[in-house]
Formats: sequence, structure tokens, C-alpha cells
Amino acid sequence: MVRGRHAGDYCVVLEEPQGKMVSVEGKTIKRGMVSIRHLEPLPVELKIRKGSKRDTILKALEKEGY
Repeated sequence: MVRGRHAGDYCVVLEEPQGKMVSVEGKTIKRGMVSIRHLEPLPVELKIRKGSKRDTILKALEKEGY
């Protein structure tokens, strides 16, 4: 994330954007909606299933070095 209180943290986009908001989850970010203006895309695509649990998402982030 590049803006907001979680600036500098990495997160995973969980669903398609709904207007200006998107559902995310990360190491220090609990599952929730954030503005897409607060995000900067990375050149990495994680292979996780829709509705994955937090542990699965965190393991995928760690595997990619984030």
C-alpha cells in the first residue's frame, strides 16, 4: 500500500474492484475494503483460491518474499 495507515505494507487483492474499493488482506492488514488509490500493483500474481483463509494468503506472500 502506498497511502493510508498501512503505507509500505504488502497485501493481496481478493476480489475484483467494486467501484473505487477493493477487498484486500495482508500480514498487517486484516480482511477489508480499501480504496484502490491506496494500492500500487506489483508484478507478482499469487496462486490462491477465492475465499482462501488468512494462513494460506500469508504463506503465499512469504513464499514470494513479501
